[in-house]
Amino acid sequence: MRFCVVGHGAFAQKHLDGLARIEGTEVVSLVGRTPEGTNRVADKYHIPHRTTDLTEALTQDVDAVIITSPTQVHAQQAEQVMRAGKHVEIEIPIADSLSDARRIQAAQKETGVVAMAGHTRRYNPSHQWIQNKIQAGELAIQQLVVQTFFFRRSNINLEGNPRSWVDHLLWHHACHTVDLFQYQTGEVASEVFALQGPIHPELGISMDMNLGLKVPSGATCSLALSFNNDGPQGTFFRYICDNGTYIARYDDLVDGKENPIDVSGVDVAMDGIELQDREFISSIQEQREPRSSVDRVLPAMETLDRLEKCF
Repeated sequence: MRFCVVGHGAFAQKHLDGLARIEGTEVVSLVGRTPEGTNRVADKYHIPHRTTDLTEALTQDVDAVIITSPTQVHAQQAEQVMRAGKHVEIEIPIADSLSDARRIQAAQKETGVVAMAGHTRRYNPSHQWIQNKIQAGELAIQQLVVQTFFFRRSNINLEGNPRSWVDHLLWHHACHTVDLFQYQTGEVASEVFALQGPIHPELGISMDMNLGLKVPSGATCSLALSFNNDGPQGTFFRYICDNGTYIARYDDLVDGKENPIDVSGVDVAMDGIELQDREFISSIQEQREPRSSVDRVLPAMETLDRLEKCF
């Protein structure tokens, strides 16, 4: 399967690393914002075609496109890709508004191609282990407590370089947890609340948020997010269940007393991004809906829209 990757930042390179481990895949085109950055990453991964023009890339012999560009252009780019007859995987979040998410959904319905969201938490072995226990009737979530902490008082990306766009705690980072909570419980939040701190004078976003959700069965989710945290960075999930407590840190899992849990046998790899890409490829080959299709993640976008209205 021949791929085009849109974007050349940290997450684009995570996908390029994951695709390199999947047999039968080839990245033939890379689309970036600047020629310098695009050429640098294309050379690193030996990608033959590189361009700053998505239209040009879509004329290449590609089967599918992975979009890792700034959120604000996801909807426009995803629609362009689908109307060119290419399957598309859109990194989380698929959009930063419910209207744009529905625009993507409508384009998928019209074109019939596979359109998948990069909701990596559905694929991390740690969260898959929890899902398997839930499906087997061995666990039920009582409360999910999540911390998403970064230190981003200036507009710098994961590589330490200036960003061309502004990240968002709600539509990006909260999207991971909102989707995961509804996915793990199998329910859509019936009650939500949201609080946000002061708006940053230059970035124009809130740097601190607290969100709460409750599903009809009674399970709750508490999420604290900050771009002001000068300490350990990342997202940490504490599952408080009827039969144990578990802490997930990306692909790793421990119990409530910090004893490691072996999740190496959960799936064919230990990297959530690689597993996400494998699902994208399999869904295309098997002509089926992926586990995190645009349709299946739309409830998370609808819940985010409800949370935003609380501010």
